[in-house]
Amino acid sequence: MTDMIPFIDLKAQRGRIGARIDAAIAKVLDDGRYILGPEVAELEAGLARFNGEGRALSCANGTDAILIPLMAWGIGPGDAVFVPSFTFASTAEVVVLAGASPVYVDIDPDTYNMSPASLAAAIDAVIAKGELTPRAVIAVDLFGQPADYPALAKLARAHDLKLIADGAQGFGCTLDGQSSLHWADVLTVSFYPAKPLGCYGDGGAVLCKDDALYDLMKSVRVHGEGKERYEYARIGLNSRLDTIQAAVLIEKLRVFGEEIEMRQRVADRYAAGFGNQVNWPRVPDNAQSTWAQYTIEVADRDGFRAHLAAKGVPSAIYYPIPLHLHEPYAPYPVAPGGLPVTEAAAHRVVSLPMHPDMSDAHIDQVIEAVLSYPAAHS
Repeated sequence: MTDMIPFIDLKAQRGRIGARIDAAIAKVLDDGRYILGPEVAELEAGLARFNGEGRALSCANGTDAILIPLMAWGIGPGDAVFVPSFTFASTAEVVVLAGASPVYVDIDPDTYNMSPASLAAAIDAVIAKGELTPRAVIAVDLFGQPADYPALAKLARAHDLKLIADGAQGFGCTLDGQSSLHWADVLTVSFYPAKPLGCYGDGGAVLCKDDALYDLMKSVRVHGEGKERYEYARIGLNSRLDTIQAAVLIEKLRVFGEEIEMRQRVADRYAAGFGNQVNWPRVPDNAQSTWAQYTIEVADRDGFRAHLAAKGVPSAIYYPIPLHLHEPYAPYPVAPGGLPVTEAAAHRVVSLPMHPDMSDAHIDQVIEAVLSYPAAHS
C-alpha cells in the first residue's frame, strides 16, 4: 500500500510558527498566571477584531460555548430549540443539558446547512402542537460554510427566537463580507486542535454584540459569579480557557487570515481538478468558507474509501448517523416531512484531506485517486 498523505497536517503549521508558539508558552510558564492570565483577555480582544464586530468571551471548549448562552437566556424545560440533525453531537447535546427539547430540522442539499423552509415548517408545527415554547435556533456553519443567515434570521425574528451561529467549524467564514454574528445573537467557536483555528487542547469562545448578555455569559462561565468573587448570582459552569491555550491561539490568530486563503487555494485546485465529474462542495459567490472539511458525495462510499486508501489518500465521514437516529436523541421531534435530505447525505458524504499546507503534489494525488474510481462520478 502507498504511504498515506496527512488528512490534516498540524505539524506543517508548527514548522512555520512553532518557535513563536513555544516562546509564548514559555512566557506563560515564567509568569505563572495559568488561569485567566493576561493572554486570555488579549486573545478575546483579538478574536473580536478578527471577527469585525462583537465581544468575545473565551471558555473551556466549543460545547460550553453553545451551552453558556442558552443558560444565560434561561432556556430550559418546556422550551424548544431548533437544530440540524446533520452535525456533531454538541449542537443538540447542549439543548438537552439545558433541560430543553431539540427539534430537528432538515438541511439544504447543496450546502448541508439548515434549510430555512424546513425550519419554518418545524416552528409552525411546534406552535400548532402547543406542548413546547419555541425559544431559539442553532444554525451550524457546517464544514466551514456559513448558513443562510438572512433567511434564518428573518424567521427567528418573526417568532421572537434567539439565533445562535454554531461556528465550531466556521469561525472566519463570511457571507456578503460579514461574519455570521452580523445576523445571529451569538457566534460560538471551537478551538479543538483539528479545527481551522485550533489550540493544543480543548478551548472555545462565544461572541455577542449585547453587553448585558456578555456580562451574563461571563458570570455563567465562572460558576455564576456575581459582583464579588465568592458571590454567586446564578448557577454556572467551570468553563475557563487556560492561559497557555490562549497564548497558543494568539500566535495562530496572527496567521489565520492567511491560512483561510491557503485553504481556499486547496479548494480551488480540487474544484478545477474534479470539474463536473465529482459532486464537490458548492459555496455561493457571496460566501467565504473556512474549509474545515472538504466533503464530496459518492454512491459507493465503502468501495470509494477503500480505493482512496490503496492510493495513499485518507478520508473521513462527517457524519455517518444523523443525530435524530441515535438512541439518546431519537425521542425528540423532527420537522414535518422528516429529514430526507439529511438521511440521504449521511449515506453519501465523504471528506477528503484538507489543510492549509497541502502541497501541489498531494493535491494532485487526491485528485487522481478520486477521478480514477468510476463510481465517484455518480
